[in-house]
Amino acid sequence: MANVRLDADEALASVGGLEICWQAFGPSDAAPLLLIAGLNAQMIFWEDDFCRALAERGFRVIRFDNRDIGKSSRIDWTPPVDARKALSERASGEAVAAPYLLKDMAGDAVGLLDALGIARAHIVGASMGGRIAQEVALGWPERVRSLTSIMSSTGERSATPPSAAVMEIFTAPPPANADEYIEANIRAWRAFRGADYPEDEARDRPRAIRAAARGFSIEGEQRQSLANYASGSRRTALARVAAPTLVIHGADDPIAPLALGEGTAAAIPGARLVVLDRMGHALPLATWPRVIDEIAAITRGVR
Repeated sequence: MANVRLDADEALASVGGLEICWQAFGPSDAAPLLLIAGLNAQMIFWEDDFCRALAERGFRVIRFDNRDIGKSSRIDWTPPVDARKALSERASGEAVAAPYLLKDMAGDAVGLLDALGIARAHIVGASMGGRIAQEVALGWPERVRSLTSIMSSTGERSATPPSAAVMEIFTAPPPANADEYIEANIRAWRAFRGADYPEDEARDRPRAIRAAARGFSIEGEQRQSLANYASGSRRTALARVAAPTLVIHGADDPIAPLALGEGTAAAIPGARLVVLDRMGHALPLATWPRVIDEIAAITRGVR
């Protein structure tokens, strides 16, 4: 990763032999809040204005590229993977082998905190990032001030399959070049949002172009998929989480039905569940004020 081009306010941290790309918003002495993106999502999933709005609430907001995506290291020394085959295996109840697991990605997040000299942080994750955040809370509870799990799950499989539009996205051949990646990215976010959000649709192409320019790897995305499929359930273990916990879920999520969010909240003692009407598997602009208010509320008074 030594030749990767960084924007002026991005940096690379050495974490367990990997280079993790990160960026911060807000004053360095504010309460640290770590944002973890989901499957195949670069750190810019957490949009600049969303991060600035959180920073204005008194946080030092840190976002980063997970391993195998964006400007962070690729785990390309492992054997080739077939994510579609793994999806089929998981659907049929077969065991899925993976080069790494979500707990390893959680270790990357904790390693980034180490590199930044942060002892404890508020941890916020969305989708697979919520699962990674849960793994941080389980494996490194002393590092977690509060936990926010958004449109995520305990790792249990849903009895309700994803919508037909989403399954078409999941089973489509991978893009062969940057142009195909951009178009696939736009189609995916329209399907994931579910409802009609024209203001957000106008932002999809610029964000996809930015993601393509930052760097994408089809093989890396497939390895992330395998980590997600192979990591299993945390439902029983989550009873050990003692940090104040917020669970946010969309009522109309086409990937992770609401029951999965309800199951996450039920598994964590004292968790607060917030269900947002018309929200799918995305964070459209209309949800930002409520989401930011809820995150600020769960962190209030936490040392």
